This record gives sequence, structure tokens and C-alpha cells, in this order.
Amino acid sequence: MTKGLLARHALGCFAGLALFAATLTAQAQERTLKFAFSLAKDHPIGLGAQKFADLVAAKSGGKLKVSIFPNAVLGSDPQNLSAVRGGTLDFTIMATGLLAGLNKEFMVFDFPFLFRDFKEAYALSDGQIAKSLLGKLDEQGVVGLGIWDLGFRNITNSRRPIGRPDDIAGLKLRVIASPIYIETFKALGANPVPMTFGEVYGALESRAIDGQDNPVAVIETARFAEVQKYLSLTRHLYTGMPLLMSKKTWDSLSSEQRGVIQSAADEAKAEERKALQTQEVEAIDRLKKSMQVNEVPAAELDRMREKVQPVVAKFASEVGEPLAKQVSDELARLRAN
Repeated sequence: MTKGLLARHALGCFAGLALFAATLTAQAQERTLKFAFSLAKDHPIGLGAQKFADLVAAKSGGKLKVSIFPNAVLGSDPQNLSAVRGGTLDFTIMATGLLAGLNKEFMVFDFPFLFRDFKEAYALSDGQIAKSLLGKLDEQGVVGLGIWDLGFRNITNSRRPIGRPDDIAGLKLRVIASPIYIETFKALGANPVPMTFGEVYGALESRAIDGQDNPVAVIETARFAEVQKYLSLTRHLYTGMPLLMSKKTWDSLSSEQRGVIQSAADEAKAEERKALQTQEVEAIDRLKKSMQVNEVPAAELDRMREKVQPVVAKFASEVGEPLAKQVSDELARLRAN
């Protein structure tokens, strides 16, 4: 082989090696993260999750990708939370009540009849109180990226419409496995049954339980109308949904990548809230075609509110009187303005 041929051969080898190295580098820079949750893909939370994934890909120039796993396909909420803390799952989202095991202060968001409307709920969820509580999750291996929206909860059941507190008495109702949910329904006279979300449809279908409580968007997308006859618009609890990220994953990212994740989370949260409020109104009209839907008179809601006051007092003590007062003062300030 002549010197010229040898030189060209060597150059070709070097070029091939350089291309191979560049390909490996590009692959190393690309990363796919997993986001699992219990709700359906067509629920506003699912739509928000997809928006989050799209924004992460766009803002990172395709270097970061998020794969969505809805419908509890990777596990229940407690299992997803454990996986996020352990670093085997990158993102999940769940009700504030389910975080009480990590920090009981999160129960302050779940006080019955705490909020009058979405505006109040969002102001508290985006304010300094919420930021402080989310920040405390770091020590539990979790990064809180904001609080999304599940909506105001209402009661469905297969036995009777609920128009007054006495109608709740004796009903076997599924509840989130959170002490404040259990105590709230006990105070209202129900028989609360803690259960993961993925088990609820089957338990309703088999009549192992009489009913459950959830926002109307969940009731619709989970197809509970197939196994429940009555929907009573009690709006007894509001459920915020913290978006949670594994601290192990967060710590492995550059500051620029962290900025992409947080920015995408903020934008997706705004879109998810809009979708939730739209679906909340439209879902009630659609559910009226397959369920008996009733509003609860204001005077009867006041009676329910009165019945759960001992629960509020008990858990105000558990989360700490200073925090409970902070929340009360903030709501009073919002209402005054």
C-alpha cells in the first residue's frame, strides 16, 4: 500500500472513530425520564402530564424526554411515591393527603370545607406556605415542583342521593388512606374504607363498598357512572396534586436542565388547571345523562361543615397551631380583598 493510500486509510479510520465518539456523546446527553400516576390519560392530570413531557422535550432541544405511564400501570400511588424516593421512578403526582406520611403538615390542605372556590385554592397552593412545605420534602428524597389541581370532591353512591348530613350515615365509602379523610367521613356518619384508587372501580362494581368521593373529572374519566347511580355535589374537600420528582434524578441534572424541568412544570400546571375547570363544568352536564345528579342546599352544607369542626380542630393541633393559623389568616386576607 502506498503512503498516500495509507494516509487516506488512516484518515478514514480517524473520521469513523470521531463519528462513533460523537454518536456516543450525543446518546449520553439524551435522557428519558419516567412519569407515572394513577389517573387516566384523558383526565386533565393526564393531559397536563403530556403537556409537561412536550415542554421538557422542546425546552431541552430533545436532550430530555419524559415517558408517561398513566392508569397505575407502574403501581399504586404509595408504590410510585416509594419508587420516586428510591430513584427508580423520576416523576409522580398524587393528592396532598397521601403525603401526610412524609410530612403531616400537608394535611392542612385537606381540612374539610377549607376553600370556597378555585381562586382561594390556587392562591394557597402557589403561595409561601405551600412553597415552604414542598421544600421540606427534600429531606425525604423528593423535590416538589408545584401543586396541580384535582378539584373539589363530591360523593357518589349506589344507594341514595345525599341532600343532608343524615343521608351519609351508614354508607360504606372509599376514602384516601389519610387520617383526615377517614376522620371527616366518620364525623359525617359514614363507614370510611381506605383503598388505593386502582381498586375502587372493582369494589364499586362488586358492591363491596357503596360509594366514594372524587372530583367530577375523575368520576367521569374513571367511568364510575357505570357502577354508581347517584352523584351529590357536596364539594366537601379540595384536592391539590403535588408534582413530585426524585431528588436523585434532580441532583443528577445540570442547573440548566433543572431550569427546564421547573419551567415546564409551571407552564403545564397552568394548562392543567384550565383543562380541569373546563372539564369540571362539562363533566357535570355529561354525567347527568347517566347518573342522578343533585346539588346540596347551602343550609345542609352548613350543617355538614358544623359536623366536621371537631375534625378541623383535631388536625389543626396535629399540623401545628402556627401553621393552621397561617392558613386561616391567609384565607381571611384573600377574602377581605
